[in-house]
Amino acid sequence: MDGPVRWLTLANLFTLLRLGAAPLLALAVWRDATIAAAALFWSAVASDFADGRIARSRGEASSLGGLLDHTTDATFVSLGLFAFAAKGALSFLLPLLIALAFAQYAGDSRALRGRPLRTSLLGRWNGIGYFVLLGMPITRDLLGFTWPSHDLVSALGWILVATTLVSMVDRAHALVGTRRRTAL
Repeated sequence: MDGPVRWLTLANLFTLLRLGAAPLLALAVWRDATIAAAALFWSAVASDFADGRIARSRGEASSLGGLLDHTTDATFVSLGLFAFAAKGALSFLLPLLIALAFAQYAGDSRALRGRPLRTSLLGRWNGIGYFVLLGMPITRDLLGFTWPSHDLVSALGWILVATTLVSMVDRAHALVGTRRRTAL
C-alpha cells in the first residue's frame, strides 16, 4: 500500500473485534460459559483467517496491520489460557511466556517503527499451538467429550512452555548474532 498507513480498514476492524473478544473469552472460560467461550473462540479463529485475506485483497495490508493482528492473537490466546490457568487446568507460566515471547518478537523485529514482523518457523508453530491448545478444552467441553483429558491438555501446555522458551532463546541468539555482524 502506497502513502500513509490507514488504520481504519475492514481487515483491522475484524482484528479489533477479535481483540475486544479476548477479555470476554477469558470471562466465559472462567465462568464455565461453554457456549459463549466456543462462539468467541471459533469466531476469533474465523476472523484471524479472514483479516489477512481481506487486507491483501483490498490492498490494505501494512506492517502496522500485521503488528495489530499479531498483538491481537497474542492477547487473545494469553487471556484465554490465563483463564484456564486460573482454574488450575494449565500452568500460569504459559500465558506469561506467550506475552514475553510476543514482546521480544515485536521488539527485535522493530515492529513499532513500522518494520514487518520477522517470524521463525518455531515461533509460527508455537502460535498455531497456542490456538490449538486453547481450542481443545473449549471444544471438548462444548461437545461434552472427555477427550482430550485434562492431563493431556496440561501436558501439551508444558510442551508449549518448553518450545516457547526454545524459541525465545533462539530469537535472542539470532539477535545477538545479527548485532555482532553489523558491528563488524
